[in-house]
Amino acid sequence: MSRVWFSEPLETVATFWRVARRDGICLGFTTHDADLWFDGLVHRAMPGMLPSAIRRSADLEPDSAEVEGALSHDSIAQADLAAGRFDGARVAIGIVDWNTLERHVLYRGAIGQVEEQDGKFTAELVSRKAELQRDPVPRTSPTCRAEFCGPGCGLSPSRFTIEVQVLATDIDANRVTIDDLVAPEEFLSGHLRWIDGPLTGMTCEIAAISGNQLTLAAPLDQPIPQGSRAILRQGCDRTIATCGGRFGNAENFRGEPFLPGNDLIARYPSPAT
Repeated sequence: MSRVWFSEPLETVATFWRVARRDGICLGFTTHDADLWFDGLVHRAMPGMLPSAIRRSADLEPDSAEVEGALSHDSIAQADLAAGRFDGARVAIGIVDWNTLERHVLYRGAIGQVEEQDGKFTAELVSRKAELQRDPVPRTSPTCRAEFCGPGCGLSPSRFTIEVQVLATDIDANRVTIDDLVAPEEFLSGHLRWIDGPLTGMTCEIAAISGNQLTLAAPLDQPIPQGSRAILRQGCDRTIATCGGRFGNAENFRGEPFLPGNDLIARYPSPAT
């Protein structure tokens, strides 16, 4: 039998807030005056968190939630917020009995855009219902719509992923120099995921390659210490020629390379010669 919350004049109930970042880091907070452990996570005491309103509806309109003070905890660094580590993070807000640890989630969503105003960070919460407003029907395209080594591609990421170390960093050129790289052209348009250093967990796309020098698409705001490790994955230009010729994976190609486009309508007939 499910519990009926707030049915008694006095109850041992607190609010909890859980944030799961895209890089695997998960943070938990509670309005209780002591830390609480449940769902395999320590929820840090944060009495300053003020949940003002949570609205849930039975239709398809996105739910709304407002929480003040949740971005001011010591475990949420301003550098991480400015670097976008919390963008797109999954959020769960609920109530918990701090005596029995019985709990119930009231809101699920994600952190949208994070903004800084007057030295304070504010985050927009996007309800999970917003995903219902997306059109799930794929549009035709001459290139592959599947993520390389992701769902629909069928290729194993371990075959096209290596571990590298940083030898030097050039912030002005937005470039890092790594140890010896075999066939560097295969890693163009790939990505680099840091597992060491100040950018641990962050992923950067490879914009250009020259030997063992990688130019990153995202700007570097600080030097990477020498010896820092990263996971480097090859890139794919999503064409049928690359998919079939280089990877032998044409049967999993998620595109329509031979479907005529709109430019066919504008073509003029040419007289027979």
